[in-house]
Amino acid sequence: MLDDQDDIHPLFHGAPKSTEFRKLRKRLVQQVREATETYGMIRPGDRWLVCLSGGKDSYTLLAILHELKWRGLLPVDLLACNLDQGQPGFPATVLPEFLTRMGVPHRIEYQDTYSVVVDKIPQGRTYCSLCSRLRRGNLYRVAREEGCTAVVLGHHRDDILETFFMNLFHGGRLASMPPKLVNEDGDLTLLRPLALVAEADCEKFARAMNYPVIPCDLCGSQDGLQRVQVKGILDEWERRTPGRRNIMFRALMNVRPSHLADPALFDFANLWPDAGTPDPDNLSEIPNLR
Repeated sequence: MLDDQDDIHPLFHGAPKSTEFRKLRKRLVQQVREATETYGMIRPGDRWLVCLSGGKDSYTLLAILHELKWRGLLPVDLLACNLDQGQPGFPATVLPEFLTRMGVPHRIEYQDTYSVVVDKIPQGRTYCSLCSRLRRGNLYRVAREEGCTAVVLGHHRDDILETFFMNLFHGGRLASMPPKLVNEDGDLTLLRPLALVAEADCEKFARAMNYPVIPCDLCGSQDGLQRVQVKGILDEWERRTPGRRNIMFRALMNVRPSHLADPALFDFANLWPDAGTPDPDNLSEIPNLR
């Protein structure tokens, strides 16, 4: 089915016929499907706002979601959305022309958050934190206006791992980007269907499809030295031990509170060698977990 030219979405027209690409495409479809099923992302009839930055990750997200929908495996309505934040040099016509040519329903939203960020952030400091908060707020607003139930982002496995280690090294907590989250107002779900996908696969896919990738550094501000350092550490570990990233991500899916040190997650105070002690790996028996 994946190789039939007559039944694929236009986003896949012109796809390479090589065995390598077919394996890559199949892997991406399987991993996104696994993530949506594992984390219960799909409610039939929902409407998803698929956020498209123009980077390799969001193009991959858009294509694979449409592939799943095209094959009847994603019973939701998809609306692509790009938020043009007024960054100098942003090629404003690239995404609307691409989406129109691909027959993808979309909305292009212009909000000059760049000027706000430049005004508020001292020179020499990274813009990314404030920029992302403003972007998120505008995307939530657009989702509500469009009747969407979920905001869908292109964060992949490596983004999640990097955030975990940034919190570990610099934040003093074990936390990362969850694959699924309800916003503070409780009216929208935030989804990351690429949670199991490697960044390298996104890059290979977008390059092979020759999608019009837009650089992520148009604002002149990089994502902070801390993330660059963490990414370098993970790259070195992966170089020395291929597959290390995947093992570490699987660890995030295999948490044992009784073998950590957070008394809010495990009732250490009542842990004694008698028949009434809680099962260390059964969270349902821990009285202070709700």
